[in-house]
Amino acid sequence: MRFSLLAAGLLAAAAALPAQQPSTPRSTSTSVAGPALSLDEAIALARQNNPTYGQSVNERRRAAAAVRSAYGALMPQLNSSLYTQYRQGGQQLFAGTSIGASADQVNAGAGLDIRANFSAAELLTPKVQRANAEAVEADITGAAQTLRSNVTAEYILALQQQARAVLQDTLVSTASAQLELAKARVAVGAATVLDVRRAEVALGQLQVASIQARNQEQVEKLRLFQQLGVEQPANVQLTTRFELTDPKFTIEELLDQARRGNPTLNALRTREHVADVSVKASKGAYLPSLSLSAGINGYGNTFTSTNALVASALARKQGSCQSTANLKQLVGQPADPTACLAMSLTPDEAAAARAQNGRLFDFTKEPYAVTAQLSLPIFNGFQREQQIQQAVAARNDAEFRTRAQELQLTADVTAQYLTLQAARQSVALQEKNAATAREALSLAQERYRVGANTFIEVSQARDDYARAQTDYINAIYDFHRTFAALESAVGHPLR
Repeated sequence: MRFSLLAAGLLAAAAALPAQQPSTPRSTSTSVAGPALSLDEAIALARQNNPTYGQSVNERRRAAAAVRSAYGALMPQLNSSLYTQYRQGGQQLFAGTSIGASADQVNAGAGLDIRANFSAAELLTPKVQRANAEAVEADITGAAQTLRSNVTAEYILALQQQARAVLQDTLVSTASAQLELAKARVAVGAATVLDVRRAEVALGQLQVASIQARNQEQVEKLRLFQQLGVEQPANVQLTTRFELTDPKFTIEELLDQARRGNPTLNALRTREHVADVSVKASKGAYLPSLSLSAGINGYGNTFTSTNALVASALARKQGSCQSTANLKQLVGQPADPTACLAMSLTPDEAAAARAQNGRLFDFTKEPYAVTAQLSLPIFNGFQREQQIQQAVAARNDAEFRTRAQELQLTADVTAQYLTLQAARQSVALQEKNAATAREALSLAQERYRVGANTFIEVSQARDDYARAQTDYINAIYDFHRTFAALESAVGHPLR
């Protein structure tokens, strides 16, 4: 009776093994379900939060400001000024002459100036800056494509590691069932304790591998969210599934699309156009330039004390009297110049002198001036020639970079296309290998159940199955990565 029960347990354990043999491992997690994240959602998050891409987009502001500044340089420059000044009274000697005011005074002035400069370089600057703004937009498009490629690669890598973790969990379950089978065989005397120990060792090794695979899965998700620029939520689920499709395009079609749509190549072509316009702008240094200017100014002043004005008026009156007396003496008429020193101002004259004190901001208009100047550079120490040669060299460098990118693009697209074909064939072969290894493992388990082989052969079959299944997973995601790299080189999705 006891032997019958053990035999029944042996048969039940053996029957459980085939049920635990997985088909192709799916990218699902055994943890509690969390928020879902598709590839399109991941790319959208990265475009909003990735710091490197944000720096590229920020260049748009600088380019737009440079365009506005270039057009603003063609418009007249308008400046206004307002000043005040306090000056202490006193005399100064200038060229042997004493000048200055005897009283403290406050001065004020205001002006409005307009200037305009026109040259060939300034006229071409807006065109240069517009071309540069187009180049910045091309750079942003290229940065967006690079970001999409990086996020896609990290997303696929996270899915691949997730599939490996699922495979390891499946192998742990299989090893657990094999351990139970070994124990049942030992119980009925059909195997030795050595089989149990080997099964326990195999189970322990697979449990370690499962822990490491789950840890690596979390690491790859962290790296994915690093690309996205946001914190990783708990138990996030990657929901996008990539289909294994045969390539339905030719290499000629891909190369044509890449030469027309690759963002990096288009950005270099735009930079080449900027360099060509810069050469034309630098040659404008040989042409004349025109400068126009006009201004309106006014001034006002007031003395802090009117006593100086009264004293000045008295001095003028006494001086006029002395001059008259001196003239009379010259013509023989009686006159006494010293009597003039005793003269004084009448109240009306003193009031008139005080009334001459002006208001500080009651400006007196100065004569306006309009200036036009035409200048033609003749020789400036070969500086113009140096600038032109530098611009020409920069244009040649831009042409070389564009040509190098075209050659690299041709090589990359061709290589990715060939690699994609090889990867698709590898997937088909690895799928057959995995199916064969799964069948071999089932046969080995069945033979071990009936005592036709040893546990070592079962372990060897399980190891072969694990390698074949791992190679199959790697082949699948290598295909998807190669497909994504080809899409990045072409410049747009192909599926």
